[in-house]
Amino acid sequence: LIVDPSQDMVDLSTVYTLNSSAAWLWEELKGKEFNTDTIVELLVGNYEVSKEQAQADAAILLEDFQKQGLLEE
Repeated sequence: LIVDPSQDMVDLSTVYTLNSSAAWLWEELKGKEFNTDTIVELLVGNYEVSKEQAQADAAILLEDFQKQGLLEE
């Protein structure tokens, strides 16, 4: 779960759930600058997945994170 601590208060109406691989990626990427290639490298290095599948999954993950407002630009 990711909870948005807006204005120093926890707003439980803004809670995000992640599956285990997305949660692992979140922890790996937290506090770092990254792009799609970074995510692809992590996925290929940690899971038995082709580079093509990792690229597709990374694009979906980034899109979801952006839609939810979880990324800073």
